[in-house]
Amino acid sequence: MADVLRSSPTTSAVGGRFGTRRWHRRRHTLLMLALIVVGAVMIMLPLVWMISTSLKRQMDVYLYPPKWIPAPPQWGNYAEVWRIVSFGRYVFNSALISGLTVIGSVLSCSMAAYSFARLRSPGRNLIFLLLLATLMLPSAVTVIPTFVVFQKLGWLNSFKPLIVPAFFGNAFYIFLMRQFFMTIPLDLEDAARIDGASSVHIFLRIMLPLAKPALVTVAIFAFIGSWNDFFYPLIYLNSEDMYTVALGVARFSGSARVGPQMHLLMAASFMATVPVLIVFFWAQRLFIQGIVFSGMKG
Repeated sequence: MADVLRSSPTTSAVGGRFGTRRWHRRRHTLLMLALIVVGAVMIMLPLVWMISTSLKRQMDVYLYPPKWIPAPPQWGNYAEVWRIVSFGRYVFNSALISGLTVIGSVLSCSMAAYSFARLRSPGRNLIFLLLLATLMLPSAVTVIPTFVVFQKLGWLNSFKPLIVPAFFGNAFYIFLMRQFFMTIPLDLEDAARIDGASSVHIFLRIMLPLAKPALVTVAIFAFIGSWNDFFYPLIYLNSEDMYTVALGVARFSGSARVGPQMHLLMAASFMATVPVLIVFFWAQRLFIQGIVFSGMKG
């Protein structure tokens, strides 16, 4: 009887269909993996080229066909960067500006986002709509008025124009954190209010601990944006000892003091990229979690 069932046409057809489905699933998985590998290679190619160029001699940078693996690698290029310019000073300046920017962004945006998400007040939705409307303004429109304001305040050639605005919020960060706060159940706040907690205590002891992924997301965005910022330090900073990493790296692309040196430019660029990579990989789990949850509910 078992031999008859194994050899029946119905059993063979079912097995064939399951085998075909498994083959289609495997083929789909292999195709997706191939696309991911191709995309990863395309994304990593510029980084690999930057590292390769940073280890070449100046005469080997423009060879054709190009050499991907320099022989021998010139590790002294990294030390040369620190010798030619005050790269350590640039790193300190960028770290100071980025750190204070992160603190200001997290504090101001979290408070504003909690107000928009939970506190009831007349015109709240209209104010939030106007806040989102500022995202449509190109930055070039506000550069001159902002520069004039900072000039009147006497803040030019200081770190204040790069730090102080972060303590007054950012529309995108506020929107991101508001979306996260709205995913937190209202029952937690109601229970806290029954126990006598005020809005400030609820914000500090309930909402902020639960919003850790969103806070980390905002912190990473603020850090990367401030660390890589080139335009605003360029127009506000005049003294060389106040330059940031972005301005310091640009000096190797062609300046009166250094001149165009592509191998040193790539070495400086890689060193400037390392802190961003460390921050991202250190907090990538919370970063991805914050991005996912902040888009769940409008």
